Order: sequence, then C-alpha cells, then structure tokens
Amino acid sequence: MSFLASEARVRIKDSPLLKLRELIEWNKVVKEMGSLGRSGYGPTGYDPLKLLKALILQAWHSLSDVGLEEALRVRLDFMLFTGFDQEVPDATTLCRFRNLLTTRQLWKKILRSINTSLEDKGLKVAASHGAILDATIIESAARPRKSLEALVEDRLEEEGKEIINVTILPEAHHSVDPDARWLKKGKKSYFGYKGFAVVDGKEGYIDHIRVKPANASEVRSLEEVIKGMPKTKRLYGDKGYASQNNREHLRGQKIKTGLMYKASRGHDLSSRQKKFNRLVSGIRYRVEQCFGTLKRRFRFTRASYFSEVKVEAQMILKAISFNLLKAYRQVYCV
Repeated sequence: MSFLASEARVRIKDSPLLKLRELIEWNKVVKEMGSLGRSGYGPTGYDPLKLLKALILQAWHSLSDVGLEEALRVRLDFMLFTGFDQEVPDATTLCRFRNLLTTRQLWKKILRSINTSLEDKGLKVAASHGAILDATIIESAARPRKSLEALVEDRLEEEGKEIINVTILPEAHHSVDPDARWLKKGKKSYFGYKGFAVVDGKEGYIDHIRVKPANASEVRSLEEVIKGMPKTKRLYGDKGYASQNNREHLRGQKIKTGLMYKASRGHDLSSRQKKFNRLVSGIRYRVEQCFGTLKRRFRFTRASYFSEVKVEAQMILKAISFNLLKAYRQVYCV
C-alpha cells in the first residue's frame, strides 16, 4: 500500500464508499465478466474490477468520462474505493471499457451478481416473493433535427387493444440518436426512451432493467420487457399493462398476475376488480420511489449516450448505484 493510500484511509475512514466496498463480493462480480481479452483492460492492463468500480462511481455522481478521470486523480474516497491510488486510466480507456461491457451484454449479469451479494448478506429478499413492473421516461441526450413524425400519446389503450391517437408534428425530426422516439404524455412531449424497471415487492431493490424507445406501447411490451428477469411468484403492474394476453403470458410462465384491471368502453369494473386495484396500488409505491430516487439523487432524467443499448447500460449502472445506496442506508443509517 502506498503512503497516499495509507494516509487517505485514515482521513476518510467513515466514508460511505469505504463501507459500501465491504458489502459486495466483488470477486464473484468479476467472474460474471469473464475474460475480456487484451483490449478489455486498457493499454496498461488495468484491473477490470477497478475499472468497473470506477464506472459505478461515475453513475453515482453523474460524471462525464473526463470528470471521472479527474475525480480518480484527486478524490481520496474514489482512490480507495476503486484501488487506483497510483496510475489512473484516462477518459478514453474508461469509455472503451464501458462500451466493451455493453457490447458483450454483461451489465444484467453484473446487476444480478451484485444483488445476489446483497441477498447473501440478508439485505435484500429474493425477487421470488413478488415483483413490481413500471416504466419512466428518459429524455434523449440528442435533440431532433428534421423529419415528419407521428406523435404517439401515452397510455391510450383499452383492455386487450391499443387505441391509436397521434399528433402530426409540423416539422419531422431525424436525430443523431437513432433509437429515440417522440411520446406525448399529458400536455408535454418527450423525445427519448422508456426505462422499464422490475423492483422487489418488499424492499424496493431493482432486479431487472429494460429500455425501449419512448413510443413503445407498455401493454404490448410486457412479454419482451420481463424476459430474463429473476424468477418471481407474482408480478404487479398498473393499468398500462392490462390485457388478457399479458395475463395469459404470465400464467404460462407460472407467474401469478398482479396486473391492475382497466375498464373498457361499455364494461365497467366489478367491485372485486376495484378492490383488487386498490390492493395493487398500495404495493406499487415502491417502484415510484425508485424512479424518484433515480431522477433526483442520481440525476437520471436524461440519458448521457445515444442508442437503446447504451441508454440501457447507463440505466443498469444507475440501478446498481440505487441498490448500493439502499443497502448502505439499511446497514448504517438505521
């Protein structure tokens, strides 16, 4: 250990980052990444675990690649958390490492491994006890330039079918962000993505992330969105996911349906369905809290990158930060 690292440990012994470092079985997380090849470790062969920890800090503090490089050089808590107490990777190396993990589709495995560590320490319950699904808007890092595009209005679906209601923009918009799309929600229009999250129904930890273009219909996206999520006994969701097809799909996956019911034209809800909806509403607040923290604490109202896969990778990193913050508060702030 260098003199700098030794001195830093004394000065910031109560730092949340140092305490977080002990909550995760980081060696098991590294195993999920596998061999990344020579190019995966940067020109000087950086430790992939150190690089991963740096990217988690980047998401936590909403830093650019250049800002992260600078913080690794000057912040003692960053040095100790990552282990970069001497030579620090430059912004290009950090960017390439993040893109490599994205290209190899490793982020969901990393999230799952971190969650398993939290479960092993008794901080998080397994998703099998019940999970909640919902989506939030993520604005694109780009601004549209030119095109003519139909503007889809959110949540205009009846039970089992979608009502097409569009507004034609006076000027259409192609963008440097190829996957972002327009969506009208209420009186406001958004250009970007929908970020879907599945959180556990007890503690509110994030178990699964999926990102799609903003104009994706929630009722038609459920099957694709929940693919690959951890096993759960029941999935809760609001009226935006209400359809007979979705209920049948969940039953086919041996998942009890917790989807709220939605009245359709000429068919009011029964008293039993209204009571069921009230029960689900009393559970769904956890996912709303999750989105609130992601947007306020971790500044995730707008993406930092272009394309669906890169925005999804960023959202997973934000989810990891969210889960670590929740675990820290659970252990040290009671």
